Amino acid sequence: MRRERGAMIGSIVGILLCGVAGGFAAWMLVATLGIDGVTGALVAAVIGMVVATALWTGGSALLRALRWIQ
Repeated sequence: MRRERGAMIGSIVGILLCGVAGGFAAWMLVATLGIDGVTGALVAAVIGMVVATALWTGGSALLRALRWIQ
């Protein structure tokens, strides 16, 4: 039970970190391109989700390759 709780907490922390990084990257790109309004929000949402998913996938693959997680 303790191992499952630790895995769940690790997953939650990883999701939060990837989401924050994705949101920040999206915000920076949209701000740099000067896109605002509804269009900027939609573009930022898509970019943020893509970046967060890529970070989550890459991080999971790296941790599995290092055998830190199964």
